[in-house]
Amino acid sequence: MGKLSEITAACAASIDFDSALAVLASGARPLDPVAVPLSDAGGRHLAAPIHALLDSPRHACAAMDGYAVRDCDLSRGAATFRSIGIRYAGSHDAGEIGPGETMRVMTGAPVPRAADRVVMIEYCRQSEGDVRIDNPPFGKPHIRRRGSDFALGQLLIPEGTKVTPAVAISAAAADHHELLVSPRPRIQLLATGDEIVAPGSAAGGASVIPDSLSAAIELLCHSAGATVVSRVRLPDDPDMIARAMESASADIIVVLGGASRGDRDHGRAAFAPLGLEIAFADVAMKPGKPVWYGKAGARHILGLPGNPTAALTTARLFLSPLITCLLGGDVADALPWQLLPALGHIEANGPREAFLCAATSFRGVEVSDRQEASGQARLAETNALVRRPANAPPVLPGMPVPTLPLCC
Repeated sequence: MGKLSEITAACAASIDFDSALAVLASGARPLDPVAVPLSDAGGRHLAAPIHALLDSPRHACAAMDGYAVRDCDLSRGAATFRSIGIRYAGSHDAGEIGPGETMRVMTGAPVPRAADRVVMIEYCRQSEGDVRIDNPPFGKPHIRRRGSDFALGQLLIPEGTKVTPAVAISAAAADHHELLVSPRPRIQLLATGDEIVAPGSAAGGASVIPDSLSAAIELLCHSAGATVVSRVRLPDDPDMIARAMESASADIIVVLGGASRGDRDHGRAAFAPLGLEIAFADVAMKPGKPVWYGKAGARHILGLPGNPTAALTTARLFLSPLITCLLGGDVADALPWQLLPALGHIEANGPREAFLCAATSFRGVEVSDRQEASGQARLAETNALVRRPANAPPVLPGMPVPTLPLCC
């Protein structure tokens, strides 16, 4: 029995949040890596380490604008030198300076052989081919030696590192134009419900509501590093849902709605012909208890509740980590919890772990006074979730609480 099957067999119908995350992570292996251009690698994790393909700097070069001189020609007082030229960044070999000679060099330019330092231009006076240096400083030489940043073959970035703009700079500086990373997971969104219609078309019908989830979950997918390849809106018809699932060619299928156990909640049942293996059926949390996860072959299936706040909360807590794991990261990369001071009183929690909508600022985090799973009006003011363990005591202002950014 595989690891996922072992965990699945051990799970009751409803498990706690941390156990659910462990189940999800155990079944989510990174997708087969591909080489992509640097500009397209952002947010993914390296599938191979990055070694330097050259020395940096390529040669000894000036760290400041100034004049290259030999230490033996300098005195503690004034000294006069004969200038034999100028070099800029990108210039070829700077040659060599002899006794009593200097060369003007710009930042990044090669320094001539025999030069021991670059005297900053502020200490130099040029007149008719000669350069006078008064009271030269004997501190930093202002010369970057060849390979002083990194050397040919040096390990710069280990495997598994998330590609950020800073990582891209290091990789490009090491002369890499492509990186080996996991491909962006392909996602299909299936929004279910007889009552939902496309936004912009609901005002004329009294029995319908706008589909407020599909676009939001697609945005979350993009910010987490995935690509949404299909977005389908379906009625509560099990046959139509099953046909849509059969035709799906995605790494992750996200079912919006149909997660509960009502007569018209067909999310899980529609996957039965595809060999769906349920990993967890629901989670002891609020909002979002009906969230479920399983696999059908290599495809990951995540069912989110239809209530908007519950759907967004569970997408952040389960879909984001699933995407990150397929990209080569782990749960901790996707869920960077931090302790922030509470800006107000938070009531004691009940028997289910809670994730409360909140807003952060430079002062701390403030929990919303409205926490309905179906609420939507306050979501525009929400940028974080506050985690409250089951049966947690009240929180007083100033006490630290675990807080997660709502955006990936």
